[in-house]
Amino acid sequence: VQLQASGGGLVQPGESLTLSCEGSGVPLDIYATGWFRQAPGKEREAVLCYSGRGTDDINHYLDSVKGRFTLSRDSAKNTLYLQMNNLKPEDTAVYYCATLYGRRCRSAASEYDIWGQGTLVTVSS
Repeated sequence: VQLQASGGGLVQPGESLTLSCEGSGVPLDIYATGWFRQAPGKEREAVLCYSGRGTDDINHYLDSVKGRFTLSRDSAKNTLYLQMNNLKPEDTAVYYCATLYGRRCRSAASEYDIWGQGTLVTVSS
């Protein structure tokens, strides 16, 4: 059972990136799966979360990314995507995907059971 996060990189302000989180041994459309990020010297914070089957809600946790970040899920590929547009330097962080064994999203990192390895996003000119 694991999550594989990918897609990070170095981009300039205003550019876009798409992060992917592929699940292995855990169905991401049944359980709540979300993205967190952790900037240097800061605590890990919830960004967006896709709730599990039967609820199918997208939960937003950061006002600073509303209108710029979107979440989508491909059940056939068992993959969750985080589309990030108009990136800003303050979006620089390691981004983690995580799943909890439940259908409803939670904002606290401690509630999540499985974590991907993290992918670094650096926004800099």
